[in-house]
Amino acid sequence: MSFICDDYTVICSKANIVINFYVYFVFWCEIESENIVLGRIEKILDWYDHHRRYLPWRSAPGVVPNPYYVWLSEIMLQQTTVITVKPYFSYFLQKWPSIGNLADAPLDDILHAWQGLGYYARARNLHKCAKVIKYEYFGNFPENEKDLLKLPGIGPYTAAAIAAIAFGKIATPVDGNIERVICRLFSIKQPIAESKVKLRELASSMTPNFRAGDFAQSLMDIGATICIPKKPKCHLCPLTGECKANAEDIANDIPIRAPKRKKPTRTGVVFWLYNHQGEVLLRRRPDKGLLGGMIGLPSSDWQDINQPVQNIYRNAPVDVDWQILPGKIKHTFTHFNLILDVAIGCCPKSESIEGIWSSPSNFSKYALPTVIKKVVSHALRYID
Repeated sequence: MSFICDDYTVICSKANIVINFYVYFVFWCEIESENIVLGRIEKILDWYDHHRRYLPWRSAPGVVPNPYYVWLSEIMLQQTTVITVKPYFSYFLQKWPSIGNLADAPLDDILHAWQGLGYYARARNLHKCAKVIKYEYFGNFPENEKDLLKLPGIGPYTAAAIAAIAFGKIATPVDGNIERVICRLFSIKQPIAESKVKLRELASSMTPNFRAGDFAQSLMDIGATICIPKKPKCHLCPLTGECKANAEDIANDIPIRAPKRKKPTRTGVVFWLYNHQGEVLLRRRPDKGLLGGMIGLPSSDWQDINQPVQNIYRNAPVDVDWQILPGKIKHTFTHFNLILDVAIGCCPKSESIEGIWSSPSNFSKYALPTVIKKVVSHALRYID
């Protein structure tokens, strides 16, 4: 029995040594992992302190960010480049220096100022959001993502960006630039569309509990200036030593994007209805849908080019002798191409027709969508 007890004691002693070693090893790995993450954060923030982009909506180092500036810029930057947004941002601040000023502005003025930025639903939501902030939040933005998400026009990315950049909250905005950086850093070989959740999780795991806004903007800047879509400048990147895609020499091949689908084509007719005074009928489009709430020329439904042709005059503002002008208008939206005919007709009695009668020389007063401006230019060539 004594031999058995001695063997058991030896076994237990060895087992304890193994267990203690394993616990120590796990603890050491966790510490080492934390050190790697902390070192990565320090590299990124140090790079940002020396190489940050100077943008009109960003606060200077040590200056508290202006939430109005952050929000306005983030809305404008959706699907739009920085170089395009800069003059619009400056103009909006000059015209509406506070969110209260923006809230009290007529929607048509905002839409007019927005011309050229596209995606006009952003402008309408901008106005709605400004009103909510002024009248329900007494001019102060909510500081957390949950409450920010309740505001018109603010989705997960924008809520995280405002929370982190404007208020220093621990939040992780993930835009296209950050997705590209994360894809290459961890060598994600699945198409971006299939990796959204994973990319967000990885980005969140990197977000520090200090300087969260600067950290987010540093990744944006690295993506915009160094980790660019084609021919990334890996030799300038603060993360080049730990970037897996760089180590595998595949940085230029990542991120992987799914093949682009061919855009469908839609067709329709725009109606140029004029009266004896030379005025043309304009109408405001329904609030919902593409170009919602904007003023333009009446038009038919835009139907798929492969569908059977329906009665093109069923949406005409009035039953007159319509004539189709020579030539067609071609315009490209984000998700489809559009081909339009222009029908012209004279209305002898305009008093009973709903809409706005305006001389073409006064069209500049209205925020006409780009596609309608093309129609106007085309029509005037034949009318004049």
